[in-house]
Amino acid sequence: MSYQIAQNYSSRRQQNWSRNQNTVAFVSAIKLGPVTNVVIIALMVTILGLIYLTQATRATGYDYATQKIDSQIAALNEQKSDLEIENAKLTSLETAKNSSVASTMTTPATTEYAQ
Repeated sequence: MSYQIAQNYSSRRQQNWSRNQNTVAFVSAIKLGPVTNVVIIALMVTILGLIYLTQATRATGYDYATQKIDSQIAALNEQKSDLEIENAKLTSLETAKNSSVASTMTTPATTEYAQ
């Protein structure tokens, strides 16, 4: 590592250094070429792509789980409606059997079948 005094152009107003202003600039001893820059950028894009893919597959996994739960909810709602219909049938027979019309009915003396 080496430090070098900044040799930037400055106007007459800025010749004195003010508070919190850097007077030394860091100069890296390692120089990277254009091929290295392209490789580093390609690696960064690849890493960002992999991060995106992991997030996308995680969301897809949640989608499958919610789809399974939704199908279970639909099946249970269908079963509930079937049970409500069965309950209505059973209670209507009980209501008809215990009604005043049914209590005044008599059993027939003979029954014959049509041939």
